[in-house]
Amino acid sequence: MTAAATLREAYAGRRVMITGHTGFKGGWLSLWLHHLGADVTGFSLPPATIPSLFQVAGVENVVRSVEGDIRDRAGLDNAWRAAEPEIVFHLAAQSLVRESYREPLTTLATNVTGTAHVLDIARERAAPVALVLVTSDKCYENREWVHAYREDDAMGGHDVYSMSKGAAELLISSYRRSFFTSGDGADTVSVASARAGNVVGGGDWAPDRIVPDCIRALEAGDAIGVRNPAAVRPFQHVLEPLSGYLTLGARLLSSDPSVRRVASDAWNFGPTQDNTRSVRELVETVIRFWGAGNWRHAVDATAAHEAGVLRLATDKAHALLQWKTRWGFDETMDRTVKWYRARTERAAGEGAIDMAGLCVRQINDYMRVHT
Repeated sequence: MTAAATLREAYAGRRVMITGHTGFKGGWLSLWLHHLGADVTGFSLPPATIPSLFQVAGVENVVRSVEGDIRDRAGLDNAWRAAEPEIVFHLAAQSLVRESYREPLTTLATNVTGTAHVLDIARERAAPVALVLVTSDKCYENREWVHAYREDDAMGGHDVYSMSKGAAELLISSYRRSFFTSGDGADTVSVASARAGNVVGGGDWAPDRIVPDCIRALEAGDAIGVRNPAAVRPFQHVLEPLSGYLTLGARLLSSDPSVRRVASDAWNFGPTQDNTRSVRELVETVIRFWGAGNWRHAVDATAAHEAGVLRLATDKAHALLQWKTRWGFDETMDRTVKWYRARTERAAGEGAIDMAGLCVRQINDYMRVHT
């Protein structure tokens, strides 16, 4: 059975809840799950940017959308009761490092307390459910070393955002061991955490992210301002970690207790070494595929600390989930730039491009690779 067929078998007709479905990753995941035949409920604040993938790709048309704040336990509980999910993908988060310097308490309340709300509702309801809780590669205590971080490396964080993701991972582990591990395979709640790095792809307009910054500058005819061109990041298309989340969720939904038990753990989903590039290389690749543009080193003496090197080891996911990346760096960036080009043309009235359809075509193209 192909990977695409396996995912369709796992999710067709399933009741799925996504927190953070109005965000970049949540929007792509909503479209993918709808394409697989799932019955999707989303719980989230309104989109944080204008434009947004949620609006441009019509995500609101494929999910049952509930507006709410992950910090509001009662609101989340009400939405959960109405949806009766078989699996929850928790993506709602304050996802920007620089924002955590401006709003540290909001970051902690969203990323730590919000995750606790998901876990505690699952504990209290005690109904069968699988939880895929998404954190970040920044959960690790980053020592700026060259080798990749493994799932059992220490949690930490220089900044509040990174610390909040490390704290969320410790929280998930403690809930799993305290409430969701009976040892006899009869647990009704299966819990896994997923850690991914810098994702790119069409539909991200967040501030202080390098690809959206590139697109905004290119559309305006400005030079792209780059704060830290030498920084090395594990860039990957958004579909890469989402395929990992879906693969992991399918294992948690298995009728086999031993499969669920193996999946109920922490997992890294990162690119190959070839996709780990400097910010300068990424910017120059975006310019190449866009066909025009230039960049400048935007020195900011007041800029907050940013990690210089951060890589993830994915041996565990390769070996135990049979998950692997599919698109190389150039393919990733070509697909990303083509998405924004299509949207720019549509916004300029140069074509009636179906952006949701473009997303689904990219999903189908992605799943055809190596299947």
